[in-house]
Order: sequence, then C-alpha cells, then structure tokens
Amino acid sequence: KRLCGVSIVRSGESMENALRACCKGIKIGKILIHREGDNGQQLIYEKLPQDIANRNVLLLDPILGTGNSAAQAISLLIEKGVPESNIIFLNLISAPQGVHMVCKRFPRIKIVTSEIEIGLNKDFRVIPGMGEFGDRYFGTDDE
Repeated sequence: KRLCGVSIVRSGESMENALRACCKGIKIGKILIHREGDNGQQLIYEKLPQDIANRNVLLLDPILGTGNSAAQAISLLIEKGVPESNIIFLNLISAPQGVHMVCKRFPRIKIVTSEIEIGLNKDFRVIPGMGEFGDRYFGTDDE
C-alpha cells in the first residue's frame, strides 16, 4: 500500500518536512483539533487525500499527552475508511497515560515514539517534557 502523512495541526506540521525529505512526493493531509484542558476536544478542520482509505497513514504529532486529540484524529481516519491496522502514530515524546488510552481504544494501531516520559502535570502537559512543542518550534507564545 502507498503511504500518506496526516499531521495534527499545529505541532504535527513540524514533522512534515522530514517526512517529505525521506518520502518524495508523499501526500499529506491535515486535521485541526481545538484542545481545551483534558477532554474538551473539537474538530475544526480536516483536509485528507481522497484515496486515504487505500493508504497506510502516518499520523504525525510530536507529543502524545492525554491521547484525546490522537483518539479524535484516529476516529476520523477510521470514519474515512482507513483500517485501524493501517495507521501508524509517530511522535517524539509520550506520556504513559496517552499511550495506554490510545492502545486500549485502538488496539490495532501502531505507535512509534522515541521516549515515554514520567506522566502528565495538573495542566495535562507531559512531564518533564519540553513545554508547548508548537510554541517552541514556531517561535510563538500563546500566554
């Protein structure tokens, strides 16, 4: 099967250039999910390749915290016809809570991460982690 990437906006976009560098001409879709605390998830925008159901999907998000945004993105991909077993979730740093939540809800998904941290703080940020990844990568500060 052919590959495509799907980034969870905004932080996931930081992984697109590396994916394009190793997979020339790869199609990349986007999912924007607004996050409020631990469970206030709302799908705002999605643009996916038309033939996504026939592809293996690399879901891109550098941080896996609670798993709520990832679960919503994975649910959307499944709604669009992507078999759960064809989704590979790529991230850099994960909290054990997010890994457990995603794997329990989607047992056939594959998660590739470079490190599993201690856990989450009261603001649902990965600790020790690296702060707000998108702000650091894009040089912005939402506070």
